[in-house]
Amino acid sequence: MTSLSPLVSVVIPTYNRPVYLKQAIESACQQTYSNLEIIVADDCSPESPEELVRSFNDPRIRFIRHPKNLGNGDNIAKAFQLAKGKYVAPLNDDDLWEPTFLEQLVPPLEVNPDLPAAFCNYYVADADGTINLRETEIGTRRWKREHLKEGIYQPFVHLGLIMKSFWASSYVVLRKTDIVWEELEGIGPFWDYFLVYLACREGKGAYYCPERLARYRKHEGAEHRTNGRKNPEGKIRKSMSGIVCCEHFLSDPRVSEYWNYFENHLASRYTSVALGLLWLGESKMARDYLIKAFNYKKTDWKTILAFGLSFIPEPLAFRLGIATQARARPIN
Repeated sequence: MTSLSPLVSVVIPTYNRPVYLKQAIESACQQTYSNLEIIVADDCSPESPEELVRSFNDPRIRFIRHPKNLGNGDNIAKAFQLAKGKYVAPLNDDDLWEPTFLEQLVPPLEVNPDLPAAFCNYYVADADGTINLRETEIGTRRWKREHLKEGIYQPFVHLGLIMKSFWASSYVVLRKTDIVWEELEGIGPFWDYFLVYLACREGKGAYYCPERLARYRKHEGAEHRTNGRKNPEGKIRKSMSGIVCCEHFLSDPRVSEYWNYFENHLASRYTSVALGLLWLGESKMARDYLIKAFNYKKTDWKTILAFGLSFIPEPLAFRLGIATQARARPIN
């Protein structure tokens, strides 16, 4: 890295996870690429982490705290807009970077000024941050990265939005001027998926580094683990975010090649909202969403079963709903 290395804005959204947040900030501060600012955006945690953040005594760190809870999507959307760097790199407060993350992902963007994004592969880690090699390999195969070679992929709509091989939460560096950051507001939990869309919709390319430069931490408090039958409100919130994304994609002719996929995905999200509403006893509202799902996917067994449950007296529907949720495969 030289003195002419461009400024990178690291954005860390956080809510009520001080132990993990401390480790995330440490991994950002320990980057071998030092020309960076670190924006820690607290979404009105019950106990402010400001003292923890200040304890780093690092002038590169900026702390902002919202006076009310915005949700993780709007929290990070607001923080992105404060970034001063040529490049922006999001880092979830429960994830970690390897020391050379920025050092390896910034240069390809400097050499290729037409690229909006550079992605990397990553490890899966346990709650304590220890790398789990078995889960890492499973994740790599699940998201079809095992055969991806280093280099530029253009366009990357299919890899980013359909295969979901590229993630924009803690494993990407983005060129700030290529993203309309204001469009992230109101997206919700799927902000990272929508961010991939913002980067790929113009048909530009992305650089991919197969080296694992980050750690995705799996733990019980993670967003993806709090959206099932134990938390129907969370399930609804996440599914509504998916609906917003799909409806936006279906209005964009630049990705029309994949409209059939997005229609099926939209139907699945409508069904997920309905299942959450059934858990809350909102049968009539659930039927409204199931009817929307039928408009896109008329033969889905889970939608048909949920529609039947919406007419059954609540106690029985609740018991049957438990079985339905247990059998249902999570929608990715």
